Amino acid sequence: MIDLTPDRDSLDPIEIASRDEIAALQQKRLAWTLDHAYRNSPFFRQQFDRNGVHPDDFKTLGDLAKFPFTVKQDLRDTYPFGMFATPREELVRIHGSSGTTGKPTVVGYTANDISNWADLVARSIRAAGGRKGDILHNAYGYGLFTGGLGAHYGAEKLGCTVVPISGGMTERQVTLIEDFRPDVITVTPSYMLSILDEYRRLGLDPRQSSLKVGIFGAEPWTNAMRAEIEEAFDMHAVDIYGLSEIMGPGVAQECVETKDGLHVWEDHFYPEIIDPVSEEVLPDGETGELVFTTLTKEGLPMVRYRTRDLTRILPGTARSMRRIEKITGRSDDMIILRGVNVFPTQVEEQILKCEGLTAHFQIELIREGRMDAMIIHAEATPARSSSEARDASAKELAHHVKSTIGVSSKVQIHEPHGVARSQGKAQRVVDNRPKE
Repeated sequence: MIDLTPDRDSLDPIEIASRDEIAALQQKRLAWTLDHAYRNSPFFRQQFDRNGVHPDDFKTLGDLAKFPFTVKQDLRDTYPFGMFATPREELVRIHGSSGTTGKPTVVGYTANDISNWADLVARSIRAAGGRKGDILHNAYGYGLFTGGLGAHYGAEKLGCTVVPISGGMTERQVTLIEDFRPDVITVTPSYMLSILDEYRRLGLDPRQSSLKVGIFGAEPWTNAMRAEIEEAFDMHAVDIYGLSEIMGPGVAQECVETKDGLHVWEDHFYPEIIDPVSEEVLPDGETGELVFTTLTKEGLPMVRYRTRDLTRILPGTARSMRRIEKITGRSDDMIILRGVNVFPTQVEEQILKCEGLTAHFQIELIREGRMDAMIIHAEATPARSSSEARDASAKELAHHVKSTIGVSSKVQIHEPHGVARSQGKAQRVVDNRPKE
């Protein structure tokens, strides 16, 4: 892989500012956000009044802990436009969540919000190794999902040539990668594995592709998956983080020169880590639930939004801004199986230890008598697809899961392509337990 470390002179000055400079900017912008939300959003005014706090109570960064949390249900309860802090007529775009349950969470952007978003995604692509003039193959979904248009506007802002293919039509994805020779691909990691499968089905060598950088987000993925993709394509695989409630992709970005966690763009977002049960703020370095407050959002400011993503805050390395570790799972999609906390990423790590298995998998939850049980559906590689080899892989995976995660599971190893492919976010957990 080629060295894509950026020239420090090309960075935004705030990316390498001192911590004191960053904190001073956050102090100023947090005060503005709290005041803007209170004055212009009836929802936030009611929330603050109910909890006995006022924007004037914010004097130091630590005072943010006095203010109430915002959760996804709040957006559903005020659906569609009840949380906005600017008149609907001043919004230039509406997006919605990609969630599969309940009402979508609707978010809105002013023209200034869209400009800031494009700037931050451009910053993210540059940190990932993309450069002005690169061709960027954008396989994130377009539409209400923020991934496609978020990456698109940022890539154009950086000066890239964008191929807006969106998701799906995997054979066509490979054809255009081979024909257009893009430098960068933006896509979910699970769908990148589908693209890799298609390369192999077509008899093409992915290491001979033009791709230098893959920017992967929208779902948790492991360093083991990173290693598989980098080895398969001879390219850099880096992580991007975002969520529609806060902005979309580009809230935090892994830097290609270090690949050691995602630098939060702290000039626009203030991160906290809390204990998901006690809701107490945890010090940097401790693992808990990630909480964000926006610092510059006009249309939909967010105050202490509980992301449900589990991680920890670490000091900056390639940039002055602090990092979050790779997301290990979510506090609300955690599987509790016979008293043991299980995350899909933990299962994925064990699957990738098994030489006879691909990275495609799904976890099925069932009820056996009064007990919950877990079935792991994985698939064999073509070279190890005989029934005997699949039986051996099933025993190996069940052993790894039991010895490392601490739960017994049923394992079903399917033939190659026997696990459903994702064309967007992978559905890792299927709950077939009877409804109470």
